[in-house]
Amino acid sequence: QAIWLVSGAGDAGTGSPSGNSMMSRNIYHNKNQDSSISISKMDVIIPFSPDVPCDNNGQRMWWAFLASSMVTFFGGLFIILLWRTLKYLWTVCCHCNTKKKEAQKVNNPANSQAADGTPKGPDEKDEVVPASEVGWMTSVKDWAGVMISAQTLTGRVLVVLVFALSIGALGIYFIDSSDPIESCQNFYKDFTLQIDMFFNVFFLLYFGLRFIAANDKLWFWLEVNSVVDFFTVPPVFVSVYLNRSWLGLRFLRALRLIQFSEILQFLNILKTSNSIKLVNLCSIFISTWLTAAGFIHLVENSGDPWENFQNSQSLSYWECVYLLMVTMSTVGYGDVYAKTTLGRLFMVFFILGGLAMFASYVPEIIELIGNRKKYGGSYSAVNGRKHIVVCGHITLESVSNFLKDFLHKDRDDVNVEIVFLHNISPNLELEALFKRHFTQVEFYQGSVLNPHDLARVKIESADACLILANKYCPDPDAEDASNIMRVISIKNYSPKIRIITQMLQYHNKAHLLNIPSWNWKEGDDAICLAELKAGFIAQSCLAQGLSTMLANLFSMRSFIEIEEDTWQKYYLEGVANEMYTEYLSSAFVGLSFPAVCELCYVKLKLLLIAIENKSELGESSILINPGNHVKMQEGTLGFFIASDAKEVKRAFFYCKACHDDITDPKRIKKCGCKRREYIEDEHPSTLSPKKKQRNGGMRNSPNNSPKMMRHDPLLIPGNEQMENMDMNVKQYDSTGMFHWCPSKEIEKVILTRSEASMTVLSGHVVVCIFGDVTSALVGLRNLVMPLRASNFHYHELKPIVFVGSLEYLRREWETLHNFPKVSILPGTPLSRADLRAVNINLCDMCVILSANQNNIDDASLQDKECILASLNIKSMQFDDSIGLLQANSQGFTPPGMDRSSPDSSPVHGLVRQASVTTGANIPIITELAKPGKILPLVSFSQEKNCGINIQMITELVNDSNVQFLDQDDDDDPDTELYLTQPFACGTAFAVSVLDSLMSATYFNDNILTLIRTLVTGGATPELEALLAEENALRGGYSTPQTLANRDRCRVAQLALYDGPFADLGDGGCYGDLFCKALKTYNMLCFGIYRLRDAHLATPSQCTKRYVITNPPYEFELVPTDLIFCLMQFDHNAGQSRASLSHSSHSSHSSSKKSSSVHSIPTTNRQNRSSKAREAGHKQK
Repeated sequence: QAIWLVSGAGDAGTGSPSGNSMMSRNIYHNKNQDSSISISKMDVIIPFSPDVPCDNNGQRMWWAFLASSMVTFFGGLFIILLWRTLKYLWTVCCHCNTKKKEAQKVNNPANSQAADGTPKGPDEKDEVVPASEVGWMTSVKDWAGVMISAQTLTGRVLVVLVFALSIGALGIYFIDSSDPIESCQNFYKDFTLQIDMFFNVFFLLYFGLRFIAANDKLWFWLEVNSVVDFFTVPPVFVSVYLNRSWLGLRFLRALRLIQFSEILQFLNILKTSNSIKLVNLCSIFISTWLTAAGFIHLVENSGDPWENFQNSQSLSYWECVYLLMVTMSTVGYGDVYAKTTLGRLFMVFFILGGLAMFASYVPEIIELIGNRKKYGGSYSAVNGRKHIVVCGHITLESVSNFLKDFLHKDRDDVNVEIVFLHNISPNLELEALFKRHFTQVEFYQGSVLNPHDLARVKIESADACLILANKYCPDPDAEDASNIMRVISIKNYSPKIRIITQMLQYHNKAHLLNIPSWNWKEGDDAICLAELKAGFIAQSCLAQGLSTMLANLFSMRSFIEIEEDTWQKYYLEGVANEMYTEYLSSAFVGLSFPAVCELCYVKLKLLLIAIENKSELGESSILINPGNHVKMQEGTLGFFIASDAKEVKRAFFYCKACHDDITDPKRIKKCGCKRREYIEDEHPSTLSPKKKQRNGGMRNSPNNSPKMMRHDPLLIPGNEQMENMDMNVKQYDSTGMFHWCPSKEIEKVILTRSEASMTVLSGHVVVCIFGDVTSALVGLRNLVMPLRASNFHYHELKPIVFVGSLEYLRREWETLHNFPKVSILPGTPLSRADLRAVNINLCDMCVILSANQNNIDDASLQDKECILASLNIKSMQFDDSIGLLQANSQGFTPPGMDRSSPDSSPVHGLVRQASVTTGANIPIITELAKPGKILPLVSFSQEKNCGINIQMITELVNDSNVQFLDQDDDDDPDTELYLTQPFACGTAFAVSVLDSLMSATYFNDNILTLIRTLVTGGATPELEALLAEENALRGGYSTPQTLANRDRCRVAQLALYDGPFADLGDGGCYGDLFCKALKTYNMLCFGIYRLRDAHLATPSQCTKRYVITNPPYEFELVPTDLIFCLMQFDHNAGQSRASLSHSSHSSHSSSKKSSSVHSIPTTNRQNRSSKAREAGHKQK
């Protein structure tokens, strides 16, 4: 059994051996003494066992433990200071002797000469190098420095081991804190004491290494880790010697927790500044808290020395931890408090620092924890499921538009997970959107410019990376630069990743070509919004409403069924169509394209518009309505217009043996014929994973399809290539895709208002552009290029007149000076005088654009200039008699007047044609002619006496502003853009509709090639590379190769009120028209441009039209319909400027163009005029 030794507080405090012995004798030998007196002098109970050799007198030895630490600390400090003092004195003395020697050398120059009398050279110095500088001490110091540094593996292991052992020693302290402050311990039997001894021996060795490696011994001696070692290591050795243990200052080991963040950084666990700061704050707070609790635990359980240790209280260590927390937080419940004077004095000073630390550290810790990235994890790839990474401009609008199109139900099951990466956390609305699509969408916070974040989203295994651009940014060039940097970062991390990026400015696409790993042949694509927007608008100048039709085709729209017989019913039926690709069945092998196209439309209810053709060299090109000379090959990829992807599968499953007698296309499904297996093995997927080699849709050889038979008696016979007879004249650019002329100075194309008024313009395109010196360039070249495509003959080119700021147009002119028939009227589109000067009432199309980036908060004001210009034009009134008199004075003779009249002499070499009203509500298209040439035939059109009848297309930035364009529509302000009347009529275009191209390009990159070929007039990657080099088109001589590039399809509009299809225009079926046009003229029809009120039984004066895409076979036609068609290039149309074939490219003049395009005799003009009137009255 243990014997309890009780020592007198007073004698123990004085440390007197006699006092201690007397007290022991009084307690143990004088049993008659009053026990209450002895108990009152008790200060501590020291347990010991008889088998443990301990001081039987009960003497306390805490001072010995403390003295060992103090002697070590101050003794070492004294030695270091003494060494420094001696070293300083020695240095001073040596310095004085050195100065004396140098003075003697100056006075005795003979010492500077060698033994042979020659002076020493500058390099021959007296080498007096002390051996100690390169001796073993330096080597040992370097070795110690390497051992304790974290730069090497050994150093990192040692640092981590020391920290782990320090935490282990702190754990032993927690265990021993439940025992009395001082007790007798047998080292050989106490396991915790042995472990603690082993730890401290290791600490001692590590202390020696640190001491050797330290450059400044004094500062090393005073640093925190050294002080911790002084007050924890020596007492362990004293406890072994005295066979007793004193809890003492072992709690100082808690200060090692401050190094916790450094250890985690060595282990590469902490990498971000926030995580390092959080761990630092927590470790400092916890280490200070535990250390202070250890001190309170020591003094409260020991008592004050000057009070003979009689005022002690029994507190556990964890009660002291609790006391310090309530003290720091200023709560102070009062259930536990300090009784000793030392404890209270410590609390006074600690509460000052502790409160400050608590008030500053705790809120910062909570803030760091609260601000930790909620989306900072890593993406875990799922086996068998692809994922794409979407980055760039991530907002609620851009993400919702993208997801709505990407995850549309009309696509096949989209087994693709979408990973969004953005450096800003989503707001609540965007977060809710992600949660609604949580099965297929994940969001991670980070930047694609950071390789660590790219690794988090597994960019190297992603199927593609899509970069969205901010279409509404005030600085488009800066936005493009940001996206180009994103491409560079991604390509640098993973060169083979497929990237689809949006670009705002066309000239910035050239920078992508500088990236070595950028390869459009492997699937990389840049969707230039300015290029496509301008291309869509340009095509609307050639075929009104085409921009709406194409935008709806590559956008995924759900079918909305309307029972009422309104224009919206037919429009929405067409909106439900999209563009898909599918490999053609082997049943089509050997058939010509028109035959396959007719079979697909009639039997499969599919519209085939193009195919992918593979040349003998293995190169692929997209052929749009190629003609009879192209035969289907095995595995040919077709481009279809259909309502969903499942319908397109019919072209893949079709088998002549099994499905020839089936009338219901829904029953055409996969059959058991072996011929199906080849296609499935060869082409397992309808999605092209990599972009095939292509040349932008142009054919590698001239089209040998039969020419359309022409019977117009006004055609002048001659060589088929009459206009190209001079091979030394540069009429086209070097690629043969566009008309070209030598560069002109801008002063030569500038028209004053009076010159424009004298030049009677008609059949032209007026481009109203808002911009100034500071405006971003919109890229007018992309608007002009489709209007100058080489598949138009020169006389078919519509003159283009720009109305706007001359300062802005000067900046754009560098890219326009090689295009013919371009003029500039300096002014403002809001000036009616400028608009009248360019005869806006006689133009084929008025385009309203704005280059001003209105960086304003109110979205409705972003399009204020375009809206004001549009309303201004619509409210203008025109007196047709004024135009007639003006035309007469310019050399024009109205029908029925004598052409020999002297008043008909031409002025300025420009003449205009008559404006004769017909009942068909079809506007005029005319051209400019030179004197002495055959005048074009008079066309029939409606008088444009009101600005509302002027055909125009307005570019909008904000979709919701479309409600202000038409004052007579009933569109709800919240209606989606594609459902509004101006968009359905083709009079409004917003760049937001191009967002759908991102997902369309991902699922099938050939779709982008097809769209680009249709709207840009034939721009190819080779042409883009050329523009990147010179920023201008380069002229080229007419060669058979370049002339062959003219032989490509173009979009036109066909009128039904007259011509070869007039019999179908009155109640005929659209399917009959489709087949007749395809068989007879190789014309591929794909839509209708119909008057808005054509379905009404009552007459209507409204001239607005809307788009119907891919009507069914049974769809009934009306005489006023205009048919969208893909027309073959007509070589014979260039034989005479009297040809009216050019009129087939205007939505206004499409009614009359059938007379020339389709070779209708022009013998009886009055009869045709009467027929047109009858058709118009019938509609009314």
